[in-house]
Amino acid sequence: MDADQPMEAAPAHAPGEARLRLFQLVSPALPVGAFSYSEGLEWLVQHGRLPDGAAVRAWLEAEFRAGVLPIEAASLPELMHLLRRAGGVGPGAREAALAVRERDNWLLAQREAPELRAQQRQMGGSLGQLLADLGWPPPVEAAPLAWTAAWAWAGLCLEIPPAELVEAYLYAWTASQLSAAVRLVPLGPTEAQRLQLALAPGLALRARELVASDPRTLWNAGVGAGLAQLGHGELYSRLFRS
Repeated sequence: MDADQPMEAAPAHAPGEARLRLFQLVSPALPVGAFSYSEGLEWLVQHGRLPDGAAVRAWLEAEFRAGVLPIEAASLPELMHLLRRAGGVGPGAREAALAVRERDNWLLAQREAPELRAQQRQMGGSLGQLLADLGWPPPVEAAPLAWTAAWAWAGLCLEIPPAELVEAYLYAWTASQLSAAVRLVPLGPTEAQRLQLALAPGLALRARELVASDPRTLWNAGVGAGLAQLGHGELYSRLFRS
């Protein structure tokens, strides 16, 4: 198989099915354990930094603009390209697999807290195992994949266009954070849905920007997020793993 051709494991799909497969990928039923992480949100709430919905919205918007999330999302198109090559045969396959591992490690290094790095590895491993069970094992030399690379592999296997995958990555993170906020702030479910709707235009715009961005030109200015994530491990009482 040529390294630039689709993988043999990927099935042929009728037009319109990609959207349904994308829904499956962002579904809360996806068995990767995302519900058990708050990514520092719990520390922020316990220290009075996020007292209401307005504060939660401002925090999420700040992460879209200058946190580590945009760097991860912008990495997805290139990771998809490299994983396609790594899943083929030929002299470029091993080189592409090694490039995936290098980018995977670089993204992990953007996460200051050990809890967050463990989260990325656990969720990526769970998604990689799920895809393997469905008939799409990640390229051996690229595995194990952390979360962002595993998400790119899922997009490739499910034949989801890069632009839609980037948008879905931002959406899934937002939905997960709002789910945690409902349990922590406290934020009612109606207010959480109102925030999800209010964030949608900015999320879509940011996704369009990121799909054409080089992640190596982006900077993680989320110092507050990093400190909150580092502080989470010192909380006396915790609901979440990060």
